[in-house]
Formats: sequence, C-alpha cells, structure tokens
Amino acid sequence: MNRSFLTPGPSFQPLAQAVVVLLAAATVGCSGSSSTPGAANRPAAIELLNVSYDPTRELYRDINAAFAKHYEQEHGTPVTIKQSHAASGSQSRAVIDGLDADVVTLATWPDVEAVAKSGLLRPDWQNRYENGSIPYHSVVVFVVRKGNPKQIRDWADLDRDDISIITPNPKTSGNGKYSFLAAWGAALAAGGSEDDAQKFVSAIYRRTPVLDTGARAATATFSQKGIGDVHLTFEQEAHLEVDESKGGLEIVYPKCSIRVDPPVAVVDQNVDRKASRHAAEAYLGFLYSPEGRAIIAKHHLRPWGDTPPPPAAGETWPAIETFDIAFVAGDWNNAMKKFFGEGGVFEAIYQPHTGN
Repeated sequence: MNRSFLTPGPSFQPLAQAVVVLLAAATVGCSGSSSTPGAANRPAAIELLNVSYDPTRELYRDINAAFAKHYEQEHGTPVTIKQSHAASGSQSRAVIDGLDADVVTLATWPDVEAVAKSGLLRPDWQNRYENGSIPYHSVVVFVVRKGNPKQIRDWADLDRDDISIITPNPKTSGNGKYSFLAAWGAALAAGGSEDDAQKFVSAIYRRTPVLDTGARAATATFSQKGIGDVHLTFEQEAHLEVDESKGGLEIVYPKCSIRVDPPVAVVDQNVDRKASRHAAEAYLGFLYSPEGRAIIAKHHLRPWGDTPPPPAAGETWPAIETFDIAFVAGDWNNAMKKFFGEGGVFEAIYQPHTGN
C-alpha cells in the first residue's frame, strides 16, 4: 500500500515547490463616466462569488479579507468576495443550474468535474494550479465527548453495539463521501478484504441514527443536539467544533485515515462573461502564496507544499498515516460508480432509521 504521513517536511506528500503568486498584471477595466473629478480613471470595483462547501466558511472569510487588501494595493482595484456554502454536491449542482460562481472551491474532485462536464469550466481546469489545483489537504478524524467515555481510539472501536456514529450523507456531502471512504480504506489497511471492508462500513451505517445533508449540519447534530458518541469529520471542522464546545468535546486521531484533497477552479464561462477572470485567477493563486498558506494553516487545513506552516506558533501538525482515493478505489470515477452511484454499495448497505 502506498501511504503517506501528513507531517511537515520531507514526509509530506505530494512534495513540490509552492507557487509564488504573481498578482502583477494588466489593470482591470475602468469605470464609466461620472461627474466626480477623476472618476473616469478610477478602476471599477470587482465582485467575486466563491461557491464552496460547508466547513470552509471561516477559512474564506479570512482569505477574502487578506486577498482584497492585497489586490487593491497591487492594482488599485477594489474587490469584494461573496461566499456561498452548503453540502459540496448540492453546491456543484447549484452552479450547474445557474448560481453565478466566479470560482468553485469544493470538497471533492467529482463535484468540480461535474461543473466542467456541464461546459462551464475548460477541460484543463485541474492543470491551472500546482498539485492538481489542490492547494490544501485534510484528513478524516474523530470527535468524541469530553473524557472520551466510550474509549474510542481507532476505527475498530466503531464496530461496537454501544457506539452511535454521526456522519453526513455521502450522496450529498463531500465530508460524507470521504468518511465512507476513510472507513473502507481503514479496513483494507488493517489487512481486510473487500468483503471485510463492506461488512465494517455496513456496521457503521447501522449505528448512524441521522444522515445530515452536509458537514456543518452533522456538526450541529453531534455538538448541539448531543446525538451520537463519535463524529466523523474533517480535521479543520473538528477543531472548530471542539473550540466552540468550550471543553465539552475532544479530537481523536485514528492510526490511519484518508487524505482529503479539495480542488479549486475558476468558472471560465462566468468570469469571461463578467470580465472578472484576472481577479478570480489571482484569488485562487493567493491560496498558494506564503500569506495564503499561513491563513490556511491557522484554520487547521494542511497547506500543500514543502514545510507547511504550523497551525499556530509552537504547534505541530499531528502525524497520521494516510491513504488516498487510489488505494480505496483506483480513482474517483470508480469510487462514484462503485460506492455512491445508483445501485452502488451505499444504497445496498444503508437502511434509513424509522425511529420505531
């Protein structure tokens, strides 16, 4: 099995030189005539829409403020960035159906690829930025109640009758897909067969009383409604959840988990129609800059590149052994067909709870 360890330095995969963002480029348009002296030479304000998934709300609030300041200093052009957040699969469909995104920053490759197949993105979208247009990574971890009363340490502990599990619906949520794949891959990594993996994942979903449509709703179910003993979620969402619990929750890192690879893309048709391409491309490029990477790390997402900055001064990234989508399913196309498509494994194993 080809595994990696998500730790700083040479063991971090994939390794390559981080992008240095070059924001210097041609001036973006000018405003029309105005009675205000000098207004004809003042650059028009730009507005971007970033359509993203649930757990990135806080990250992009900080990215937006830093990028807007930098862009105006470089080009003299004010820029504002609006955000849209929901389950990743729902967001992908919304953009296809007309949500006027300048950029998409979704949880999974299939969600961005679906937008590309609709004709809104050029087919080469994945080659526009370094690391396959994946500026940061995450991992699926466990959130448990204070003191870890059920003593949940690793994946095998989820296969117990006294454990109730919260995870989003993999049909709609990127977090849900990755949590499903993390559990499947963990069974394989422990030496199990495909049949063993299916039995293990089936057991998990038998113990899942609620399947919310997105990651943030699942967080509320676990942390606010108090349902479940363990919450499977992305590392950055886990930190936010624990911080907001004021000591009521804690994070458990299993021995191994799946590496989460959220891609980003400029929505070509929309930015060309809106004349916002330059700002949109610079916005995603900013994620690879030293300032952007520091903000990403602060939100407990692991910036791509050699020697990622720590989440905070004096902190280090917890080491965790990882596998990728190739280990679990070969690639995303196979994963979607085998696990999440019509008649796939998830439909075969999941029976909704009736409450009776």
